[in-house]
Amino acid sequence: MIYDVVVVGAGPAGSTFARVVASGGYKVLLIDGQNPEKPKPCGGLLAPDAQKLFARFDFTLPKEVLADPQIFSVKTADLVTRRVRYYPRYYLNMDRYRFDDFLLSLVPNSVEVVKGRVERAERREDGFRLALSVNGEERVVSAKRIVGADGASSIVRRTFFSRAMMQYVSIQESYPAGEKNPFYSCIFDSETSESCSWMLFKGDVMIYGGAFLPNGCREAFEKQRGRVADFFGVDLSSPVSREACLVMRPRKWRDFVTGSDGVWLIGEAAGFISASSFEGISSAIISGTYLAEAFLKTDKDKRISRIYSRLARPLKRKLWFKIIKHWFMYTPLVRRLIMASGITSIKVEEKKK
Repeated sequence: MIYDVVVVGAGPAGSTFARVVASGGYKVLLIDGQNPEKPKPCGGLLAPDAQKLFARFDFTLPKEVLADPQIFSVKTADLVTRRVRYYPRYYLNMDRYRFDDFLLSLVPNSVEVVKGRVERAERREDGFRLALSVNGEERVVSAKRIVGADGASSIVRRTFFSRAMMQYVSIQESYPAGEKNPFYSCIFDSETSESCSWMLFKGDVMIYGGAFLPNGCREAFEKQRGRVADFFGVDLSSPVSREACLVMRPRKWRDFVTGSDGVWLIGEAAGFISASSFEGISSAIISGTYLAEAFLKTDKDKRISRIYSRLARPLKRKLWFKIIKHWFMYTPLVRRLIMASGITSIKVEEKKK
């Protein structure tokens, strides 16, 4: 069988694309490489933009997807200046794997879903050939088109587009929550990382993680972990699990790649991720929807590329401003001045013991 389109990646971007495009009668193969035993490091917070998209699609979230507690503010801490500010935020706290599984459950049965991993992809005269690893065995499939929704380490982007992006290594550990007051923190520590870290609670689990430059990332994480434990007064000595993965940060307009000639990118694979917060769920859902809408308007590759590029232009502009915001947040002197001013922050009354 030759599929009309093979979608590599069944996260929010890939599942959304497959769900929407299925109504056009395309023969779609969706490759799901997620493993619940090796979850992707992620805060698992559904931002307001993504919530608005769910309202647009008339979706509701089952309670099984949500994790306690829900969040109304972020405790922002600079470990170098020892300054703390609280800022209002309106996230939904979720179990990320269950959330992805919920989106995948919305994909109609007309879409073939395969648990596996793409090992190789190549262009042929009659389309594309992909070699998959499925249950330890190789399976070769043919397709007229490919959609890369496979995140920061996208094999589709690496194979067909020479547009490397700046990458960090995201490392995240889980700990027993204990009796510590639940809070969500955004952590800056210029001594160990030029990026940010986070701490949050999901039920009886406390999560601490961060993004670090690849060179010396493990050593930087270990050093920062000690500084975080001291600053917040928490025990980070006995993690019950650790995960790591690559995350990308767009730095310039050309980092956003929508694709062409029968190969398109959506979600983080396309560079559609916030440079300031690494939030990517809303951009994944938006870009997956836009590409599917382009497929439903025409079956000509060049027109699909033009329509998708036009639809994605506002998303690119929005993420470009996130690149500018990154400079304000991650330049230590500027961040120090902003936090000292208290602009947009809120006063939080300490709980009585």
